[in-house]
Amino acid sequence: MKAVILAGGKGTRLAEYTREIPKPMLKVGPWPILEHQVRLLKQYNITDIIILVNYLKESIIDHFGKGEKLGVKISYFEEPSPLGTVGGIKEIENILTEDFIVVYGDVMVNMDLNRLITFHKEKKSQCTLVLHPNDHPLDSDLVNIDTSGRITAFYPKPHDPGEYFKNLVNAGLYIFSPLILSFIKKGIKADFGRDIFPDIFSQLRMYGYNTSEYLKDMGTPDRWDEVSNDFTSGKTGRKSFGNNQKAIFLDRDGVLNIEQSFIHKPEDLKLYDFTARSVKKINASDFLSIVITNQSVIARNLCTIEELETIHNKLETELGQSRAKLDAIYYCPHHPDSGFPEENPEFKTDCECRKPKPGLFLKAAGDYNIDLSQSFMIGDSERDILAGKNAGCTTIGVMSGYGIKKTSILPDYFFKNLEEAVDFIIDEPYANEFKFIFNKFSRSGKKPFVIALAGNAKAGKSNFARWMQKQFSRSGYNSLIMELDHWIVPEETRKESGNVYDRFQVNLLEEDIKNFFKGKGIHRAGYAHHPERESNMVNYQLGKQDVIIFEGIVALSIHSIKNNADMKIFLEPGEKVRKQRFVDYYLWREKELPDIERLFEKRKADEYQLIEKESKLADFIINVNSL
Repeated sequence: MKAVILAGGKGTRLAEYTREIPKPMLKVGPWPILEHQVRLLKQYNITDIIILVNYLKESIIDHFGKGEKLGVKISYFEEPSPLGTVGGIKEIENILTEDFIVVYGDVMVNMDLNRLITFHKEKKSQCTLVLHPNDHPLDSDLVNIDTSGRITAFYPKPHDPGEYFKNLVNAGLYIFSPLILSFIKKGIKADFGRDIFPDIFSQLRMYGYNTSEYLKDMGTPDRWDEVSNDFTSGKTGRKSFGNNQKAIFLDRDGVLNIEQSFIHKPEDLKLYDFTARSVKKINASDFLSIVITNQSVIARNLCTIEELETIHNKLETELGQSRAKLDAIYYCPHHPDSGFPEENPEFKTDCECRKPKPGLFLKAAGDYNIDLSQSFMIGDSERDILAGKNAGCTTIGVMSGYGIKKTSILPDYFFKNLEEAVDFIIDEPYANEFKFIFNKFSRSGKKPFVIALAGNAKAGKSNFARWMQKQFSRSGYNSLIMELDHWIVPEETRKESGNVYDRFQVNLLEEDIKNFFKGKGIHRAGYAHHPERESNMVNYQLGKQDVIIFEGIVALSIHSIKNNADMKIFLEPGEKVRKQRFVDYYLWREKELPDIERLFEKRKADEYQLIEKESKLADFIINVNSL
């Protein structure tokens, strides 16, 4: 297969840099961007390359010659005058007798070309466009595809501000059959996206290959800087589907947008104010942002597939206005229950794609080469958490939407909302602290290594304990978390005038921990944090664990824990963070704000001041000011 690189443009938006050098010869790292493209083609055994040149062509020809140094064969065609993205290809149609690849010379590309070529052949496509979501869809040519990937519409910029569009952008890399040449007029300056594709997509088998791999034009100074930084950081290499990817899977309703039952009109979808910046933060990371959502509105006949797509187009359009993007949206239109007169029987089926089944996760993993074990699922319902666990992902519950209230399956982590969850995943706020903990564990040689993790309520102990557990596991060590909240006195039997120690069954806890270290199992009803949750039995047994983590407010108050602890840790949030978390937690528990304020003032006296004194017993105090 031949490759054609379009490198004749002047690069007017980079005028300050391209007065003496053509845009494709601007360097990204050690090489011009054009050399990155040639090296990529060579990597996939595409060695017959034609470069179309015009502006300052000598620097390109002098640099590459005939391509021997890079192990390829390069020839050149000089456009007599600039012919856009189209005209030069028409001029060399006599040598384009088989399917060929076209690359824009100002696009930094790192993608698995074998997957692209396989897609093109399997679809029997006559014209395949590489498509991707980007963070500036408002000034990009947009494309629409059907479920098979066939292109159904083109929307050249500028777009009608009153319409919603799918964020699917022509990325500037194609595979063409020679048939396309018959639609191009010789000697006429034209652009594929504006002048050719919109007129021929219904006449050819034209498909869109949707990918989240690295394709970014560097046509402005800001984008050139961004591409250069991505190359330096290694991001351009990591994004190729030749490497395993990782994703943050997102439920839609209650996570990205305000929960409203059975949204079936675009006007009903309202994003949270933190949604765009959270998704944008995912975009800046190595994670893909992928929505996995059950949409039984189709099976219920509340809207059509086309109307659901419009709702999703609104979601993508509004995110795009804030320069955020979703890499993909997967939805299940089915519902297993049937027998209602208004239903759509076509979609009333027990499918494999409806959460809590992991079908959509597995589909996404195949499409994007995702390592599910390195990925996360953020959701607001039990079925989200079950689906994430069934897919092998780390799960995160949020208080927004349904809030994981009615559930017997708990997520790995629990946060206020999407923003807190994304910050935790990407920032890894405890990474440095864990290095200190792990070094002490490694040097001790003791097994089990016992950690007492204490701190006032809402300090983030549970999330930190689970995060430590996962870090130990990644290093090959087995750990057990014992949650001391399971010894909390039931709310209905507590003393109104009691303090924090009265809220725990301290004597029973002391006895149980002593027995635990003697090898006796602990079996008791667990504490349900929300009134709508049912209590589950918990079982703790000392075995071959490498690490035991005692996590709870009173972890440094219990003698049988203190006396066995090899490391004592105290989490200490600032007053502002502590109060905000306290308010959020009890709002989630559906208490009224005046009652929460009174309870907070009470806790300051009967808990916070008492537990704060125990920080003096800690070997390591971690200040918590954000999460």
